[in-house]
Amino acid sequence: MSSNNTTTALEKNIMTKGSIQKKIIAFAVPLFIGNLFQQLYNAVDSVIVGNFVGDNALAAVSSAGNLIFMIVGFFNGISVGAGVIVARYIGAKDDENVERSVHTTVALGLVFSAIMTLIGVLLTPVFLNWMNTPAEVFPESVTYFRVYFAGSLGLIMYNLLVGILQAAGDSKNPLMYLIISSVVNTLLDLLFVAVLGMGVGGAALATIIAQLLSAVLCFIKLVRSTEIYRIVPQRIRLEMDMVRNIFKFGLPSGLQNSIMSFSNVVIQSFINAFGPEAMAGIGSYVKIEGFVFIPVTSFAMAITTFVSQNLGAGEYERTKKGIRFGMICVMIAAEALGILLFIFAEPLVSLFTKDNNPDVIYYGMLRSRIVTLFFFICAYTHFMAAVLRGAGKPMIPMFVFLFCWCAMRVLILFVTEIFVHTIYTTFIVYPVTWTISSITLFIYYKHLRIDKDAHYGM
Repeated sequence: MSSNNTTTALEKNIMTKGSIQKKIIAFAVPLFIGNLFQQLYNAVDSVIVGNFVGDNALAAVSSAGNLIFMIVGFFNGISVGAGVIVARYIGAKDDENVERSVHTTVALGLVFSAIMTLIGVLLTPVFLNWMNTPAEVFPESVTYFRVYFAGSLGLIMYNLLVGILQAAGDSKNPLMYLIISSVVNTLLDLLFVAVLGMGVGGAALATIIAQLLSAVLCFIKLVRSTEIYRIVPQRIRLEMDMVRNIFKFGLPSGLQNSIMSFSNVVIQSFINAFGPEAMAGIGSYVKIEGFVFIPVTSFAMAITTFVSQNLGAGEYERTKKGIRFGMICVMIAAEALGILLFIFAEPLVSLFTKDNNPDVIYYGMLRSRIVTLFFFICAYTHFMAAVLRGAGKPMIPMFVFLFCWCAMRVLILFVTEIFVHTIYTTFIVYPVTWTISSITLFIYYKHLRIDKDAHYGM
């Protein structure tokens, strides 16, 4: 354990002292605004492509989300593990290991970026064939994926560098950088797609330029910092004991993200069989749904850092109080917004289609009518998974998601397809598996001791 000296800025951000509610909210609000811009960032491509190119192009962009996140989600999960470790060392005031974990995280990001670029660019046609992508949208889907994955460096490095800042309790600077990149993305989308007529390739190019900009801004901030988590470029290297720790706590999260996305890719392949209108309508709805879950993801990210830092500092009762407060917030917020989406789904989905195509709107509205009233259950699952990751128990949510959100979903779809070919199954499968996973995590958490037994060794 190294020096206990920390700077004023770090003491201001750290979550082991002060009002629990104020600390969590102060951390979560910038995350909320940032996630809002991130979702706008993602939705802008669809809105501009749908209105300036057409519904087939919209279908190509909309179907991209699940496959992209299946690959990106794995590496983002690793960044979650890295953030948990950095946060725990910061909470314990172990300056030496904070420095080592930060520089190893950056080195891993560079390696991951190269791997994801190769996988995405080379295997895009294979992935799209697996998803039963219709012939009429196949060429545009290939273009969008390949351009997007060519910019993997910005995407991965941004998430890893933001993870370092958030581990130290800084959610404000990442927000500022995300706002800047979101504005740039929107302007470039309009330039490349609406003015220059570059189609889906232009939308993807706008996204990767904006992502790279946000990553560069984060890197500059960390290089110029005087905190213990600053980056010194000459020290960026892989230290194998830190790599093992990062993988120990990040690999389950990465696999969990990919497992969830794999099941969504399977569901997307069923949706694709109903044609471009279903792809466009449901894809548009999913973009809107992403806004609803912003409070959930924001509080989940906040609670992971809160739990990690407080367990690192031995503040066990404080940890429990923070968990109770966060849980109430996410469940109420998710259901309130779910009811609003239930009411306003039709006009919201219509924003994405060029000619107010009634079939596109119908499919998006149909899904909203079935899943929105169960959002509080999904919120509970996400929140408890975040708590367990912060408590050093990432394997539990991984196995729960593997069984409930992947195996059960795929099994339900394949079995019902034998008897009836209906798109309703792709909707119903969500609340069913949300309920099962929530019950499972509730039972586990009731038997978990948030005390020294939850403090994992590193």
